[in-house]
Amino acid sequence: MSGISARLRAPITGRVDLGAVLAGGWGSLDAGELARRPIAVDGESVPLGELFEVTGSPGARFVFSGDLTQADRVAAGLSEGEVVVEGNAGDEAGIGMAGGSLDIRGDAGARAGGAEVDARRGMTGGELVIRGKAGPGPGGRMRRGLVVVAGDVASEAGPSMIAGTLMVFGQAGTSPGRWSKRGSIVALGPVDIPPTYRYACTYQPAYLQLILRRLERRYGLPVEARHQSGHYRRYSGDLAELGKGEILAWTAD
Repeated sequence: MSGISARLRAPITGRVDLGAVLAGGWGSLDAGELARRPIAVDGESVPLGELFEVTGSPGARFVFSGDLTQADRVAAGLSEGEVVVEGNAGDEAGIGMAGGSLDIRGDAGARAGGAEVDARRGMTGGELVIRGKAGPGPGGRMRRGLVVVAGDVASEAGPSMIAGTLMVFGQAGTSPGRWSKRGSIVALGPVDIPPTYRYACTYQPAYLQLILRRLERRYGLPVEARHQSGHYRRYSGDLAELGKGEILAWTAD
């Protein structure tokens, strides 16, 4: 399969900002052009090729190899293609995504799939899959798209969501859906429903079965038969806002 690979030359010791690497069109760029794209290392601008060995051929697929725990904003503003992180990612992975897919095959830091500080909305499209744990605030202010966390969320899943779907296979953490206007948080594991949400009904959402089948087929996520056949308790909120969002909590009842 054609595509570009960026392999860390040595462990990251400072803090790195990868936000400019995949912004705008990049799928047709060759390895040399991408290696010259700027990154910030402790606030100083250097080319990507100084930290990563960049190889491969154009093909709208980009694979980061190495531990990126100290690297923030990977695939920020992504609008096309497939991006894979073979390991952990730092804060604000996939922030402001508009399209394409970001597959993090480890843990992610805070505010994954969230919004830029001065932006009214976060993700407006695309798919962000975190196969490990996520830090606080994934899916903040998201407008469209899908964020999936296969592990636990530290806290504040989906803050101020406008629309879109955030799915958590593990524990959803404290204060999910805070200030949500619309959008769906799907909790396949334990979830504490905030007091500003109200129980509405218990049912089987047909669209969830489609999403779960796709996640199992494309990403190999651990979808269980109970997720497909079980019922979901629907809670409406945040009633401190429009109250048109929802938390769907899987239940065996």
